[in-house]
Amino acid sequence: MALYSYKALDKGGKEIRGNIDATGEEAVVERLRSMGYFTTEVARLKSGVGQMDLADLPIFKWISMAISRGKVPLKDLSAFTRQLSTLVGAGLPLLRSLQILEEQVENRNMKDAIHSMIESVEGGSTLSESMAKHPRIFNRLYVNMIKAGELGGALETVLERLALFSEKAAAVRSKVKGAMWYPAVVITIALTVVSIILIFVVPKFAEMFSGLGADLPVLTQYLIDFSNWIVVNWWIPPTVIIGTITAIKLFTSTDFGAYVMDRIKLRLPIFGAILQKSAVARFARTFGTLLDTGVPILQTLLIVKDTSGNEVISRAMIDIHASIRDGDTVSEPMRAFPVFPPLVVHMIAVGEETGALDKMLIKVAEAYEREVDDAVDGLAKLIEPLLIVMLGGIIGTVVVALYLPIFSVTNAIK
Repeated sequence: MALYSYKALDKGGKEIRGNIDATGEEAVVERLRSMGYFTTEVARLKSGVGQMDLADLPIFKWISMAISRGKVPLKDLSAFTRQLSTLVGAGLPLLRSLQILEEQVENRNMKDAIHSMIESVEGGSTLSESMAKHPRIFNRLYVNMIKAGELGGALETVLERLALFSEKAAAVRSKVKGAMWYPAVVITIALTVVSIILIFVVPKFAEMFSGLGADLPVLTQYLIDFSNWIVVNWWIPPTVIIGTITAIKLFTSTDFGAYVMDRIKLRLPIFGAILQKSAVARFARTFGTLLDTGVPILQTLLIVKDTSGNEVISRAMIDIHASIRDGDTVSEPMRAFPVFPPLVVHMIAVGEETGALDKMLIKVAEAYEREVDDAVDGLAKLIEPLLIVMLGGIIGTVVVALYLPIFSVTNAIK
């Protein structure tokens, strides 16, 4: 359980605010909905460094917005979908619902997209056609589900399912990103501090030790030699880091590079298992939600391929698509891909046999989302003491190396 703050509108349109204990943002929205409130904003209240979601800090939000270039964070898209679902479900016309949301959203990219959609709908286009004009915000999954809802006369139901899908996806992504951000930022800060010590502090000690006229301990000499190298060649480490990141970006921009990198990610110790469970949960929820909405299975597989976020799963979808097209099953070609655990393959096979593949996929998604939550929580508890030990060891080694000559001189005087 965690503490969340919320903003919501009551039946009279009056804004209310408060805090509530819940297991996640979707649970907060569900509880407020049961109370008759229309949720407009939910945010987790942090209580300590170990629970800090560093991605929510202003500097990282600014960096994220600078990198996004027209995209909208999944959290904002999830909020838009939930609000549109609620407004349409309350009986408001689509155009009026979009106009209300345009006034409420804060994200600049989202506001511009809604304004464009309003103009498009006023011009006679459907909602799905209007959304398709903004592929950086509404992907194929989103547009095709909206289109299926329009054709089937069940837009309200589809929006509800999309809202649930977006909230679940946002929750899983937030969990995984939170697990990655914390150690990355702490290690970066530690490297910065150590660099400052090597460049500015160690040379001062080296000058002092040079006047002693005695041989320095091996550890101290290594530290001074490394400090001298850093002072002269300070530009090499950042150049190597930037060059490596650029090379990886260029490599992963190709299909083969993305496939290789995703395979490497899935084989990483500790993090690989979390990424695998997250990828399987995303695949199952996307696949199940599209089938439940009424999208044809062959079209569903192509959409899942493009929106899976993992090239290993994307390639698996090609084989599964060919299998279905030839009249075979979904589960059989999945056995050749280790990314799908045997239990998942078995559950999908049972779903095919019983004619309830969509429901079985949703169950798989829910099970693996819970596993991701548990794994990330366990990792967060493990990472903090490991980082403390690692940083303590680095700083302690530097301090000992600097003070060993002083101890040696003191003992010599005695």
